[in-house]
Amino acid sequence: MSTFEERKAGFLAIELDGAGYQNLAAAVLAAESAGFHVATFTDAPAPGRVNALQRAAFAGPVTRNIALVPEVDAVYTEPFHISTQLASLDYVSGGRAGWIVTAADSSEAAAAVGRSHVSGEALAQEAAASVEVGRRLWDSWEDDAVIRDVATGRYLDVDKLHYVDFETPADFAGPAYSVKGPSIIPRPLQGQLPVLAAASLVGEGLVPVDSVDAVLVSAPTPELLVAEVRDVRARLGAAVAVVAELDVVLDSRGQPAVSRFASSAESGSSAEAGRARFVGSSAGLADVLDSLLKEADGVRLHPAVLDVELEELSRLVLPELRQRGSLRAPLQDGTFRDLLGLERPASRYANTTIAAVGSEN
Repeated sequence: MSTFEERKAGFLAIELDGAGYQNLAAAVLAAESAGFHVATFTDAPAPGRVNALQRAAFAGPVTRNIALVPEVDAVYTEPFHISTQLASLDYVSGGRAGWIVTAADSSEAAAAVGRSHVSGEALAQEAAASVEVGRRLWDSWEDDAVIRDVATGRYLDVDKLHYVDFETPADFAGPAYSVKGPSIIPRPLQGQLPVLAAASLVGEGLVPVDSVDAVLVSAPTPELLVAEVRDVRARLGAAVAVVAELDVVLDSRGQPAVSRFASSAESGSSAEAGRARFVGSSAGLADVLDSLLKEADGVRLHPAVLDVELEELSRLVLPELRQRGSLRAPLQDGTFRDLLGLERPASRYANTTIAAVGSEN
């Protein structure tokens, strides 16, 4: 794994939650064309809503370069299913998938799946266990397990599939469970998908630092965000990418950002509590992002109105950042791991001698 201290130019991610399912293809193509490196997809249980992973999978075949990174809750989603669905996303996107691990402290999310509400320290335990299961299952097929041997009629080399034998620790706060494995999906194209989580969820006694590849950092204001990025990097070390979170409301179409923000506040539309917000001109945002990208490896933007903000970002902000040299060029035909400077890892089970004879979990 390379360190991120060596990087001079950063990357930009954009949250596409504002795109309805019917407009998703146009939105993700516009983001890719503008030069965004990553598109993310938030999630929340709601009747009839297409979940984040499904939206990312829909975007996979219509895009070529932009990484596609859905939020998937680690508390109320079965770890085995998370792992296999994300592996499938990696295939349909050509190796551009990632995973934002969330741990919802939500009675609504619990009710949606018929499970008791989880809160407090148990959230981090659930997330850590789910990530460990996912990573083990991604390794459970060696890279060359699929042989397609017509002469012998064998599709798989059974010696290259492995049990993962995961069990929750003795002090696990929630219901104990185990996962036998192996996966039902071949090893992802990236070997291991990059895993991201909120910085508040990562560290000693939480999700282990070596279980994630990047952290999302929030603070109440843009000024405090710079300091928080520095603090998180000092706490977690240089081997983990740091991505700053920023809400954006821009002057657009003859309307000042302040007026647009006031209108959205009056309509009840609000950003996540504790997340920094920039309200102003494209030139001012370019200055803020230039400063942030000197400290963070990337910034994820949360547009107030996706099509409105994306128009200004594409036309004015990203070109200015590229001219200043603070924004790297889009990665052509690469993987999400390539963007993060991560090598493709070997399967942890590649040198073991005990193979799985069947597929179970």
